[in-house]
Amino acid sequence: MLIDKIFLALVGASGGLLVSAGVFTVLISVGLVPRFAGKTHTGRKIFLYEEAVVLGTLLGNVLSVFGYACRVGEWIRQKQPFGEAVIGLWDAVSAIFVAVFGLFAGIFVGCLALSIAEMLNTIPIFARRIQFRHGLGIAVLSVALGKLCGSLIYFFAHFYLTGV
Repeated sequence: MLIDKIFLALVGASGGLLVSAGVFTVLISVGLVPRFAGKTHTGRKIFLYEEAVVLGTLLGNVLSVFGYACRVGEWIRQKQPFGEAVIGLWDAVSAIFVAVFGLFAGIFVGCLALSIAEMLNTIPIFARRIQFRHGLGIAVLSVALGKLCGSLIYFFAHFYLTGV
């Protein structure tokens, strides 16, 4: 029984490391952090940007796994440790927090989408270098259709409810 738990912990940790490596590989390959540093003219703080991306990803993973520990608002509403007057203040603070988080998440996703769109320009150059003359459109269409089929299976089979 203990060996099963150890095995599951190793498989889970390995899967998590693999996924995080993929996320960081995408961020590095599209040049998102250097782009931020170049646009803001703060190249000397590039290590701070990289650490912020890593810590934000780690914090997001911890919050998604241990979400029950982050329900501070629910606890304040149930216990009312500071009285009923604090509930209105808590609602205002949480609304501001959600708005700021949404703004920064939108900026990040927008910059990531632009960086990926710029990387699409490299596909024809890569195809010419490896002398891949015929079938490039079919290859790109196959990748897109594969992503479409995978997402349809994911949502129609309700895998998002089971965590698979």
